[in-house]
Amino acid sequence: MYSIVTNVHIALFVVVFILGINVIVRALRGQSNNSLFTDSDRKAGLFFMISLHTQLLIGLALYFFLSPVTTAAFADFGAAMKDPATRLLAVEHISVNIIAVVLATVNNAKNKKAIADAAKHKNALIFTLAALVLILSRIPWSRIF
Repeated sequence: MYSIVTNVHIALFVVVFILGINVIVRALRGQSNNSLFTDSDRKAGLFFMISLHTQLLIGLALYFFLSPVTTAAFADFGAAMKDPATRLLAVEHISVNIIAVVLATVNNAKNKKAIADAAKHKNALIFTLAALVLILSRIPWSRIF
């Protein structure tokens, strides 16, 4: 079960990344052309946020119930903090990615309230770019490849 859920988590990362890049490209195009923030732009940000929330739920299932790494880390948290690879999965990966989910959610909320199209494009660019940078910074690449 662990390997299946882990593979789903990795595959969903690809979806999250593509959706995030889509939001960033749309925001850059919207800012450079000074164009309207369309319903398609709104939906792109919404799908990015939904994919991140889904990714978070799968990640939480791995973290609390399925991962042998976090089970071992919880057994001896002091030793886990001394090992960089274990610390990455047990603390850094989850905390930084929760911040990324919050950023995507804040972007969605701010764009519901913003009136100016330029502000909406700017919000989408800043918050989505920050979320993707955070996500990419805390991926355990050695476990994927």
